This record gives sequence, C-alpha cells and structure tokens, in this order.
Amino acid sequence: MPLTADVSGHSAAPALEDSPGWRSLQDIFSRHDLLACGALPLLNAGGAPLGCLLLLTQKNAPRADWPRQTATEFAGLAALAIERDADRRRMLAAEEAARRSEAGMRRMALAIEGSATGIWDRNIATGEIDYSSGWKALLGYTDAEISDRIEDSYARVHPDDLAFVQETIKAHWEGKTENYAVEHRVRCKDSSYKWISSRGKVVSRAADGKPLRMIGTTTDISAMRALSERLQQSVDLVTCLTNEVPGLAYQYRRLPDGDESFTYVSEGVRDIYELTPAQIGAGVAPLHSLIHPDDFAAYRVALAASGAGLQRLHLEFRVNLPRQGVRWRQIDARPRRLPDGGTLWHGFVTDVTERKRLELELQAQAAIDFLTQIPNRRCFMARMEEELARIRRAIGKPSAVLMCDLDNFKAINDSYGHATGDLVLKHFAGILQAALRKNDSAGRIGGEEFAVVLPGADLAEAHVFAQRVQQQLVATPLRAGRQTIAVTVSIGIAMMTDADADADAALSRSDTALYCAKENGRNRISIAVECAAEFTGQKLQAG
Repeated sequence: MPLTADVSGHSAAPALEDSPGWRSLQDIFSRHDLLACGALPLLNAGGAPLGCLLLLTQKNAPRADWPRQTATEFAGLAALAIERDADRRRMLAAEEAARRSEAGMRRMALAIEGSATGIWDRNIATGEIDYSSGWKALLGYTDAEISDRIEDSYARVHPDDLAFVQETIKAHWEGKTENYAVEHRVRCKDSSYKWISSRGKVVSRAADGKPLRMIGTTTDISAMRALSERLQQSVDLVTCLTNEVPGLAYQYRRLPDGDESFTYVSEGVRDIYELTPAQIGAGVAPLHSLIHPDDFAAYRVALAASGAGLQRLHLEFRVNLPRQGVRWRQIDARPRRLPDGGTLWHGFVTDVTERKRLELELQAQAAIDFLTQIPNRRCFMARMEEELARIRRAIGKPSAVLMCDLDNFKAINDSYGHATGDLVLKHFAGILQAALRKNDSAGRIGGEEFAVVLPGADLAEAHVFAQRVQQQLVATPLRAGRQTIAVTVSIGIAMMTDADADADAALSRSDTALYCAKENGRNRISIAVECAAEFTGQKLQAG
C-alpha cells in the first residue's frame, strides 16, 4: 500500500517512496517491527512544505486510528518546532556574519587611520553621503557634528571650485572618465579652507546605466599645495622646506634637442626613488630603470603631452625599488616654456601606495561576491562584454557561455538551514574556480545561479568542461559537521558570436538551455537549440 494512502483518514502527504533516505527508514522500521500506517504533511505558517510526519504502529498490532484533530495538532506542533530551529540557525548565522563584518571593518579602520585618508560613501539616489570618522577629522569635526546630505557637502566647497567639482562628478557619472579625481578647497569647522584630493568611482548603476552608488577617498593635500606655490620663490627656501616634507620636490628640464635632466631634487629622492641627488642629477636613466615596465610607456606619453600643451602633469605609476619593492608614486607638476624653446617643470612626487591599496580593496569589494569570493554579476558581465569585443575584433573564434544552477537548492536550505546552504554555494564556487583555465571567467549571477565564459572554446570543449564540473561535484559531496550533503548541478551551454548585440544575448541563450536541462530531470547538460546541429557535427568529427 503506498504511503500516501490516507489509512487513518488524515490529509494525504506527498509520496515518499521515491524520497531520498526512504529505503534507510524502511530498514529501521523493519529492525524494530514497525509499520508506517499513515503520513501527514508538515507545513510552515505560509503553507510551504517542511517535511512529513509518519504515523507508526507495531507490526501485527490491532489497527488503532488516530483521531484526525489529534494527529493534525501534533503535526502542527512538529512543524512549529522545525521552523523555530530553522529560525535559531538563521539567527546564529546572521550573528556570525555580523561578527566577521565587524572584524573586517575594524581592520579597515586601522588601515585608514594610519594613512591619514578619509572614506566617503555616497547614495546618489537619496542624496545621502556617509563619511568615515577619519574624513570628518580632516575638517575638524567629530562624528556627530556633520550631516549626511550632499547639499551640505557642496556648501563646504569653496565657491570658486564648486562648478569644477560638479562638472567632474557629472563627467564620471556619464561614463566619460574611469574614475572621479579632483583637487579643490573645502571649508573646515573653524571656517578656514584647506586643499583636499578627492577620488572615487561609481560602484553601482541601475539597469539604464544611471549611477546609484559612489565610493571614494579624500586626502588632505594642503601642505603639498602650499609647497607648490612656494616653489616659485627662492631655491634656498624651497630646499629648506622640501627636505622636511615627505615626498620629492623637483625641477625637471627638457631641452629643444630632447635632452632631459633634473636640475633640482630635494632630499626626498632618497626615499621616493632610493637614489641620491647626485645619481638622479647625472641623468634620467637611473630613474627610468626603476619605473615599472607596464607603466613606462604611459609615463613617457604623459610627460610628452604635458610639455607639448603646457598642461598640468598628473600621473600615478609604479616603481620597483631595491629596498621597498613595488610602490606607487604620484607626480603633480606644472610646465612652462623657456626662452630657448625648452620646457621646465616644477613638481612634486608623493608616495600613494597606501591610498592605492585602499582604492583597490574598495574596488575589489564592489566586484566580488562576498559569500563565494568570485566575481559578482556586474563584474562578470563586464568580463563578458570584453570577450564579445575580442570576438568582434576577429582576434579569435567564438566563445562558449555556460549557465549553472544547483539542483534542489531550496530543499537544501529548507532541510539544513541557510547557513548550510551558504556552505553549499561556497563549495560549488570552489569546484567551479578549480576547473577554469587561465583565461576563463566565472561569476555568481544570483542565488544559486553561476555563469562561465570559456574564451575560444567550442561546444564540444564546453560540454567536456561541464561534465568535469558535474563529476567533480558528485565525487566531492559537502561535509557539514556530521552531515554529508550530495549536490548536483544542471548546466546550459550556448555560443557567443560576433552577431550578438550584447553579452546578455549569449547569456540568455545559455539560460534557456539551462531551463531545458532542468525540465529533463536535473543534473543534466543541455545545448542551446541554435547550437544543437553544430554540437552534433563536432562530436562526429571528434569521433
């Protein structure tokens, strides 16, 4: 008799004969001479299934019908107990996540405090802007003495600088610049003005491209600006001052015949470039040998453009120093034309390594999925657009795009709790990452969905990759405490070609193929309909 038969007159539960673990339960019943005589569904407050309550009796015992109301009430109590346990697990997971987040914030705060840099986080949609304690301290404020409205922030900008600041922000919002970077004056608590360098980037946009969130850093550059103005005064005064200020003050000359030399450097050159004034004064070759190979071309182009148009030179680049290793340096200088047709720069070089580290960390946080530590949807889609651009340039053949969805993930969450569900997501992300080649990319698209782009791979190669991921996932079930959780994944495959209007087109086809895999029984691999004939041909050719 099937277990779903309502042998006691109670509401029928879902069929259990095909459920995982049913055979093990039957073995237990047999050893203890028990017989399942009925089943009731366990439902949460919203009516969603939690499991099933079995009614047991001794074999060969006289039939004893459970009263309908008693059995139903007992099932309700059991469902309530299950929900409470799930709530407790979710609360513990949330508390642990909060502790980890708090520890990370403490580390970030210590790094910021040591770098004399403030951080701001702007909600563009609401007009609110959150400042770190270090940012407020730069202007002489305590945490409670400054509002979070952008209107108040603009009111602190020097009137002569406000239009420039707003135009620079607007240009970045419109995608005309990769980063927002501006130097301007800002009013402090005591009504005095100081120069600051503010840098940031939009980290979140709406579907229509409208900016939603922007994060950045602010550094007090008052000392550097004051020094830049004094560089026009006597060399003796400049020498005395610059030797006491962190960084390198310099004078750089290029003759009409192209010959270049440093006509003045402060003692800061010993730390900035680990060279003596005599070494760098003898020629530019020692400095050029220290500039990172990947940045040298940009350094030369920026210098040439500044000299040709007499434009302010502003550049960040890396140097590889014997003692300090790879460090970031920032040049700020203004050129002027000499009577002989040459060009003379007066400038300043500062160590911005710590600031760059903070900026890169902020960018990474905005691009990486916190739970799985792989690229999030926004970052992955940017990688897809890059790959589509490569295909259109005809540098290589089309690429394969895969959509992956963990099977029965909701059931795992319902059965083991969301904390265990998170472990399943991290487990699969690790398997996926391990299977990638050097140029492949994977990302978490949302929930239990992941995507992969395999540059230059055809359908047959993508199918082999998908099989390898499935097999590895089956071979390495998740072990959470004393529990072993088997997980499977369904995968849809499509090709990205130069005919695609955008990266979403290929992703949509692979998602449709994924839906077919799900419909055909899960733990399957499905090829997009548009690619089926091509895939068959590749298999025949391989055979």
